[in-house]
Amino acid sequence: MPTLLDLHGNIPTLIRVTDGKVHDVNILDEILPEAGAFYVRDRGYVDCERLFGFTLRPVFFVVRTKSNVMLQRRDSHAVDKTTGVRCDHTVIRTAIDSATAYPDALRRVTDLDVETRKRFQFLTQNCTLPALTIAQIYTCRWQVELSFKWSKQHLRIQAFYGTSENAVKTQIWIAVSVYVLVAIVRKGLGLEASLYQILQILSVTFFEKTPVLRALQASDFENDSDNSGNQLILLDF
Repeated sequence: MPTLLDLHGNIPTLIRVTDGKVHDVNILDEILPEAGAFYVRDRGYVDCERLFGFTLRPVFFVVRTKSNVMLQRRDSHAVDKTTGVRCDHTVIRTAIDSATAYPDALRRVTDLDVETRKRFQFLTQNCTLPALTIAQIYTCRWQVELSFKWSKQHLRIQAFYGTSENAVKTQIWIAVSVYVLVAIVRKGLGLEASLYQILQILSVTFFEKTPVLRALQASDFENDSDNSGNQLILLDF
């Protein structure tokens, strides 16, 4: 389920539910880039031709590179290693096919995770922001994984009630719709409560003639913990 998440409100702006034969990178062909935006992607979305297509538009990308991507360093830039950043290089593609598909130079930022001691390398065409900012931008991509985790925990889609394509997609889209609606309510009303807390309140006031804002304001968020062991069974047909 390739997903494009708007980090301003953790709201999906593009989702495609496909079978396992469709590679995730294909969703890049369906994105209409927003001028000035950063598109942050994992290694599965490294595709030279598609990346260059983004470069030709007024947008930026930050993508985690693969170990087998052949790059040649042109320039090195000073970094503050106390921040975790290890390298900031200007690089070019050396493989003939990839160099043809992406003829411009790229920026490669290497960052060290101080907890796991694991190194991560990111590619971007943005040469203005500090290297640390590029690494931090990629860290924001984790919100996509958290949104999937939240949906699995609280919307009960670990198992499917039907095995046909239509049954599986129906259950997924119901869960996605609930997530999006709750996220929109949270962002639109400027609520500090978690998505789970809002979901709990809406579930017990669903059939009451009470304005949403009044129902949410009347609740004691502080005493309502996000307990995954007490999940709502929204899809228990």
